[in-house]
Amino acid sequence: MVLRKVGKYEVGRTVGEGTFAKVKFAQNTETGESVAMKVLDRSAIIRHKMVDQIKREISIMKLVRHPYVVRLHEVLASRTKIYIILEFITGGELFDKIVRHGRLNEAESRKYFQQLIDGVDYCHSKGVYHRDLKPENLLLDSQGNLKISDFGLSALPEPGVCLLRTTCGTPNYVAPEVLSHKGYNGAAADIWSCGVILYVLMAGYLPFDELDLTTLYSKIQNAEFSCPSWFPIGAKSVIHRILDPNPETRITIEHMREDEWFKKNYNPVRLLEYEVVNLDDVNAAFQEDEDLDPGGETGDEDTGPLILNAFDLITLSQGLNLSTLFDRGQDSTMYQTRFVSQKPAKVVLSSMEVVAQSMGFKTHIRNYKMRVEGLTASKTSHFSIIMEVFEVAPTFFMVDIQKAAGEANEYLEFCKSFCANLDDIIWRPPSETVRTRVVAKGKGKKR
Repeated sequence: MVLRKVGKYEVGRTVGEGTFAKVKFAQNTETGESVAMKVLDRSAIIRHKMVDQIKREISIMKLVRHPYVVRLHEVLASRTKIYIILEFITGGELFDKIVRHGRLNEAESRKYFQQLIDGVDYCHSKGVYHRDLKPENLLLDSQGNLKISDFGLSALPEPGVCLLRTTCGTPNYVAPEVLSHKGYNGAAADIWSCGVILYVLMAGYLPFDELDLTTLYSKIQNAEFSCPSWFPIGAKSVIHRILDPNPETRITIEHMREDEWFKKNYNPVRLLEYEVVNLDDVNAAFQEDEDLDPGGETGDEDTGPLILNAFDLITLSQGLNLSTLFDRGQDSTMYQTRFVSQKPAKVVLSSMEVVAQSMGFKTHIRNYKMRVEGLTASKTSHFSIIMEVFEVAPTFFMVDIQKAAGEANEYLEFCKSFCANLDDIIWRPPSETVRTRVVAKGKGKKR
């Protein structure tokens, strides 16, 4: 078999596939080093308006160059593909190790936790907040050392921005302040997730894990959990100081490093005093994007949200009166059941999932459709809603919300509460005051 070459890399077998990319094994012909080559279709990225998001994620990974973070070596590009060259990790996910072997012993749990804290602390020092820390996103190298991966939901806020607003992450690992939708400190939220991970390592199961989502989120908000009897006193103390529902009093990484249990056999990783991070290859890889034909290669990746054309918009707006684009009529009452977002479609879906689950509903996602199901507020009947994300213009996505089952008044109340908690992702015209976009309009004509 003749191996294909990309620059100085010989490209081999496919080792994984994602939504917009394939990951291939490759080898640097100059050094003999094995690497993972993530191959992205340029036209698909442009068509789904993912350029800024991909550039941001790549830039963040180049910025956080740490022994306990998956290393991004360089970015290459051809006319049709983007090639991201990553450190090749052979040990699989930490999650798989827990599934295979159950809970880990104290020494091994502490070692992984120390490495996790070192890597997370370095990310924070660079202004990067991961926001989706969980065992599935922690890889193990051939030496058994931990590697933080998947920065797809990470935040790199502008200087002076103190609070993050986007609700995202994995429900069982999300900090209570993220669920409150009032803004949160990214560092404190990441530390909470680290505490949940430590608990899982030592227990083999989650501290917050309920079938009923209302109960789950209530327990997270109140930090209602208990440590198993086999947890050492020192580990219990650390976990309770991390899983503090008040982010203001939650232990910081600085104070955590002073804890006696944490310090045992702790070997802080040595970093290079100074390492130049060059983003020129990132910018060069995307510099000709505007010249590419959006209708070019499609590959076999996920097609993304459906794109609405002018006819679709007219149909959705109930005729030629486009002023009703965001309203849906029903008898004498009109309910606003659509909103627009400039956030990437994946972030919109993740945010909607977390908010719906925090309201006590079950969610089912397939492609860019989400079904929300549960009992009504009165607990007397079944309630179901379908939400779908559409692309309406470059960088603009529309979410359409439709009632599948349940009473109209229950539907309206849900929409009000749901969209009020999505304030951080809903786009509004500059002239519009900040208020809840879901409104009930009484009878009569506008004046």
